[in-house]
Amino acid sequence: MAAFKAIIFDFDGLILDTETAEYRSFDDLYRQHGTELSIDVWGKWIGTDAAPFDPYAYLAEITGVKLDREAARAFRRARYDALMAEERARPGVEDYLRTGRKLGLKIGLVSSSSRAWVEGYLRQLGLESRFDCIRVRDDVAKVKPDPELYLQVVEALGVAPEEAVAFEDSPNGALAAKGAGLRCVIVPNELTSRLTFGEHDLRLASMADMPLEEVLERLAS
Repeated sequence: MAAFKAIIFDFDGLILDTETAEYRSFDDLYRQHGTELSIDVWGKWIGTDAAPFDPYAYLAEITGVKLDREAARAFRRARYDALMAEERARPGVEDYLRTGRKLGLKIGLVSSSSRAWVEGYLRQLGLESRFDCIRVRDDVAKVKPDPELYLQVVEALGVAPEEAVAFEDSPNGALAAKGAGLRCVIVPNELTSRLTFGEHDLRLASMADMPLEEVLERLAS
């Protein structure tokens, strides 16, 4: 366990499952128009910058209809808000944060989302003070799967990549962590469990399934 000096968390889908609600809200919009949003299409954008993909334009393209974008956005946002209303931090997250602090580990967060998005939700969850360093898309030239976010955080925390463990829920996030030289534990959510992952060191269905101490021991061995 002594080999590791830091733990670094993804945000969307890992700490708070915004990803399933976002996908479902768009899929509900698509179904309202007699089609569906394929997970194969949506999945490749999870955990990275989805700006190149316009789900409203894609809906108009595959249905051949002239979409009322303003109405579609309002419907989609209302569905997202309804789905997120009951969401809390994913099981085990707060235990890992408490244990990490107790073990004297430095704690970081990396996200391909904006700072306003991440910090707004962290405040809602009461977790805004739990991290020694937060880096988001505002801080880098390239987001995940590029390793730059992770490289910035380990440098800011003063640890080597091999001394840090990343927790990710998406293939793009895992690619970024491994590309930066970190050990990576994947904890897919309801949506990302349907995606194909590349290299990683350990897979958990939930952080509640294994104490942080045991995770670190397994990775160290």
